[in-house]
Amino acid sequence: MCNRSFLEKTIPAAKWVREYNKKDIIHDVIAGLTVGLTAIPQGIAYAVVAGLQPQYGLYAAFMGPFTYVLLGSCKDITIGPTAILALMTQTFVTRHGPDFAVLLAFLSGFIVFLLGLFRMGFLVDFISMPVTVGFTSAAAIMIASSQLKGLFGFGGSSNDFLGACVNLFKHLHETRLWDSVLGMSTIVVLLLTKNLKDVYKGRNMSELSAWQRVLSRTLWMICVARNAIVVVLGALAAYILDSRGYTPFKLTGNITEGLPPFALPPFSTSFNGTDYTFIDMVQEMGTSVAVVPLISILETKGKAVDATQEMIALGVSNILGSFVRSMPVTGSFTRTAVNNASGVCTQLGGAFTGILILVALGFLTGTFYYIPKASLAGLIMCAMFFMVEYEMVPLLWKTKKLDLIPYFATFFGCLFIGLEYGILLGVGVNLVFILYESARPSVHRKELTIILQPSVVTKLCPRSHDRPDISVDWKINGNNVLLVRPENGLVFPAAEYIRDIIVRSCPQDDQLDFTIVVDGTHVFTVDATMAKNLQLLTVDLELRKQPVIFWNWRRTTEGTCCRLDAGMARYFRYGSTLHDLFKGRSDFLELKRIEFISFGGYGAGGARVVWVYLGWSGWARFIPFVIIPSEDDIGKETLPCFYLRRLWPLPSIMDVRTVVERSADSEQDVVINEQASQCLIAEESDS
Repeated sequence: MCNRSFLEKTIPAAKWVREYNKKDIIHDVIAGLTVGLTAIPQGIAYAVVAGLQPQYGLYAAFMGPFTYVLLGSCKDITIGPTAILALMTQTFVTRHGPDFAVLLAFLSGFIVFLLGLFRMGFLVDFISMPVTVGFTSAAAIMIASSQLKGLFGFGGSSNDFLGACVNLFKHLHETRLWDSVLGMSTIVVLLLTKNLKDVYKGRNMSELSAWQRVLSRTLWMICVARNAIVVVLGALAAYILDSRGYTPFKLTGNITEGLPPFALPPFSTSFNGTDYTFIDMVQEMGTSVAVVPLISILETKGKAVDATQEMIALGVSNILGSFVRSMPVTGSFTRTAVNNASGVCTQLGGAFTGILILVALGFLTGTFYYIPKASLAGLIMCAMFFMVEYEMVPLLWKTKKLDLIPYFATFFGCLFIGLEYGILLGVGVNLVFILYESARPSVHRKELTIILQPSVVTKLCPRSHDRPDISVDWKINGNNVLLVRPENGLVFPAAEYIRDIIVRSCPQDDQLDFTIVVDGTHVFTVDATMAKNLQLLTVDLELRKQPVIFWNWRRTTEGTCCRLDAGMARYFRYGSTLHDLFKGRSDFLELKRIEFISFGGYGAGGARVVWVYLGWSGWARFIPFVIIPSEDDIGKETLPCFYLRRLWPLPSIMDVRTVVERSADSEQDVVINEQASQCLIAEESDS
């Protein structure tokens, strides 16, 4: 069973293939072919965005689905080229040739695979929603701007947003009429057909007539395959016009036929007379070697069932893809949505997508010659319209205005200095915010006065309850209180700040009777540096004769402080309200009846000191108590009833382990018999 479980965890296909049936294969075939109709035109279009020949997009589109069949954990996800990764690849292709795109796929796949293997996908969690939205919106605008020349048919080239704008005004007079008409028509058709599938949305299919069901299915197919339809119609128009001697459109041109050779990715290359070694290629890629893998993971975020397995599948897809000349790939949101809407049952649907792309590579590349560039540009620009999240700015303004800073930093950084630097800038701004909040947590301060009647230590008497509550009162009357409430976890960047803010908030007059209460209700974590500064805080305040209480801290945070300094235990107290706190109400204290061995009297006034060895939160310590026997019990070896006064306040008690008496004239501890039949609890009594 262990081996089988490991196999299914490593290769998810081993699990679903055992339950596969004929009904599943029908749905998978339909979904796979439907996704293929979307993947083929998108693959060609994204290759154009990357500055590669169209066949590179198809190379990237077929290996990922085959790999994901075995290693993927989510039936809906499809792996392939995306617009953002294509844009990030474009810079290297334009300057150094297509071999850089293939090596980038290999390196990014290797990095993603390692991140998945060592479960380090949490790194993507440092990329916040404002940064992600700013990045995708800027990337969409950059991609759309890069397609203006294809949409309007003019010349020139550009690798960034500013360059695209300059190129537009520089070559606007070269605009070709029929390319513009075809490109704009493509956008209009795509927008009009986008929601055709929703015509009968919400209607029960059993309530529709036969022709309505046929119409619903037809409209759904037109909507899903609209990318392929506009490309095919554009290619058909170009072919008919070309056969009659007219060439009104700029065409894609020749595409290399057949399947790519299976070979190692290029670890060295030569382009425009310049030779590049592997080290040279990596140096030229720079930060993109790290950013592209993170973007690959980011684009699949939110769709994965098993994040670790998805990263492994994505990494292997890129690695194997580089052996067939693939550009970097990741999970495609649009194709994943099509896959889900098509009713895919298992990951095997990706295999049929890959088969259709292989068929296109083997037999249809000749027809791709006639695909107009304006059709591809219109297809890409239409997709980019929906990647720009226009509503995010007012949403962030309404939700938290400060989040607009990383959003705009990322957005404008990507537009004007490059995608990889823009997202790093946004992440950097976010990290500054995180570090600032850690170093300067919210601290609420409030001065108040607690008025209580004088009270004394209570009398202990036998009780039979299993977990009795104990109330131990100490004398406080009109005590001034400074309540300090940190609102975050306390870690090392905030250590000095918290200590300083508490000390500065305290009155400087030593004659004032002032108690500082640090409320730890909202403190979820404390590290060693913070614990040390809290210990130093107690020392500072004791020198000023100002008592401090750490109130309602969590067991784990209390344990951290007590493990650093056992003496910290006396500062932790618990109570549901401040009134209960200053009344002295603590958590339950479960003690067993103690039978004493006589030592020839109880000392002055019949009192004697015992030490109770208490354990809680993984920490233990001897706590001193004063045992005061009743008048009737003085001289007896057994005390059925006695008063107890705590010399130290107790934290939350988990168990009482040992009770010993520490003799004044001896350094040895004498163990007190702990045979018990009943528990003791405290009852209030007036002084």
